[in-house]
Amino acid sequence: MRRGKEKIFNVPTVIVSIIVILVLIEALCESISPRLYLEILQNFAFVPGRFTFAFDPDRVSAAYNAISQQGEERAQLERFFLGDGRPLWWTPLTYAFLHGGWLHVGLNCLWFVAFGSAVARRFGTPRFLLFCAATAIAGAAMHYVTHISDLQPVVGASAVVSGAMAAAVRFVFQPGAPLGQTLGFGEQPAEDHAYRLPALPLPEIFSNRSAISFLAFWFLANFLSGVVPGPLGITDATIAWEAHIGGFLVGLLAFRWFDAPPPLAARRREKPDSFIDRL
Repeated sequence: MRRGKEKIFNVPTVIVSIIVILVLIEALCESISPRLYLEILQNFAFVPGRFTFAFDPDRVSAAYNAISQQGEERAQLERFFLGDGRPLWWTPLTYAFLHGGWLHVGLNCLWFVAFGSAVARRFGTPRFLLFCAATAIAGAAMHYVTHISDLQPVVGASAVVSGAMAAAVRFVFQPGAPLGQTLGFGEQPAEDHAYRLPALPLPEIFSNRSAISFLAFWFLANFLSGVVPGPLGITDATIAWEAHIGGFLVGLLAFRWFDAPPPLAARRREKPDSFIDRL
């Protein structure tokens, strides 16, 4: 029997396209002057204090005055990112395209290939792109509620990557799922339905040993990133672990909003038993 050629790397086109965009943007940021890079951050990174300043300028001013006591250079930088004080409504999405260096973008791309590939195959390109946008915005929102007066810019696609990880948890730990093969690397599964198995309801995820182990690892990694924070690049732009939580929660809890209905024959239940089973 004649066999078709097998791909060494089997990554969905949408994943490759996003990674190319992230790499090109990072290459651009590395090639321009520090001043121009700062202007890109000012206009496209997410700065929580700009949104708060629109309705509570006194709160942001108080935070700024406290920062100014730590040094003139720090104060000037935060004043720069405040700009004219108007919220830039596109930044809760565009911040995800910026990174703090090649290590940052490289790690995000690696994990995005590993987990995003399985999710992209399952959702399809339009749903997957909407999912990525939702996780990025959720990450910005989670960071905002925990840093409401902060004037430090936030960058990185980590919230999207975390959302993809959480979404993968919903369907890769059951028998016949793609986890035992690979998530993004290696051969295409012989049966495409490996990516279309019905999603596990939340109660079953929390009783699945493999899923619980993965969740514990993910939360531990994010805890450590919060305990040992570090600035990125030439500014105080930070990797915001709170944003990871926001993206992860959307991927875990809003999975069914983006999931295409499985074939009727593949459904394990005719209807969910409870509200929790619908998630």
